[in-house]
Amino acid sequence: MTEDEPKPWVGDQVWDEDAEKEGVVTDVKAGTYIIREVYAWARTWTAPGPEHLKIMVTREERLRQRQELGW
Repeated sequence: MTEDEPKPWVGDQVWDEDAEKEGVVTDVKAGTYIIREVYAWARTWTAPGPEHLKIMVTREERLRQRQELGW
């Protein structure tokens, strides 16, 4: 993550370089990011900070896509 990139936040779909997988940020507690797998609600992991997270789809884009699909 570079300085001019936005920091990931709750609802953003991210690529976690350390875990080598994609997920959705569900919470941020004391700087620790809680991430769930994209298609599995129960499987979660944590990232110690945003440094190794890359935003793939923002929360706003995800909500727009869901609206277009009628979800």
